[in-house]
Amino acid sequence: MKYVVFDLEFNQGFDYNLNKTVPNEKCPFEIIQIGAIKLDSKFKIIDTFNRYVKPQVYKKIHPFISKMTKINSDTIKDAKEFKFVYDEFKNFLGDDNITFCTWGGSDLKELFRNINYYNLEYKSFPNEYINIQKYASSFFNNPSGKSIGLENAIKLIDIKQDKSYHDALNDAYYATQIFIRIYNKKMLKETCNYNKNNKNNNQNNEKKYIDYNKLFLEFRKILGRDLTKEEEYIIDLSYKMGKTGQFLTSKSIYKRR
Repeated sequence: MKYVVFDLEFNQGFDYNLNKTVPNEKCPFEIIQIGAIKLDSKFKIIDTFNRYVKPQVYKKIHPFISKMTKINSDTIKDAKEFKFVYDEFKNFLGDDNITFCTWGGSDLKELFRNINYYNLEYKSFPNEYINIQKYASSFFNNPSGKSIGLENAIKLIDIKQDKSYHDALNDAYYATQIFIRIYNKKMLKETCNYNKNNKNNNQNNEKKYIDYNKLFLEFRKILGRDLTKEEEYIIDLSYKMGKTGQFLTSKSIYKRR
């Protein structure tokens, strides 16, 4: 058994004339970096993987993404397209019995979404993973329904923070350090059941668009003030991530604060 802790960085579409995020619904989050750490059965780091991906869906880096990840046009100018990086990632995984480990449950699903967008083969690709964030939240006694952030977990476990966050390899490294320290045999693997024939395939449905004016107006009413551009981006991002259904469970675990 080997473990691969991986992390992704994403790009989104941005209309500079309208000054807002404009996604492609078939690929709302385009992968622009894959970072991974491979561990053996004794949790020793035996290999690393770090690749930038040249975007094909959103060829310009979203300004908020660039600010957060420090990825810009120079960073990805010599990068390979996703289909080539995907092949390299599969080679990195090898033929071993691999279990993915991720910080949260969304990265593997978005990886499958990108694979499917480019019509690449994934039947033999691992689809089981351990959600490190879920177990870290329990380890640090976070309130039910409230997940701990990676940076907070690193601070609590007192790991040296000598690497920048929002870099796929660095975040994979930090998640690895937490995984090694909190691992126990009660950690269960989950299955990412990505279905390429899910919603968005009904051609008879009229395409719907988000009314951003109404969406942001509602938040202005709630907060009693204007929104910053970063707040508008986060609201937009949260709305789109919620629409993917990746956070749905069989019961409600959210408690209103």
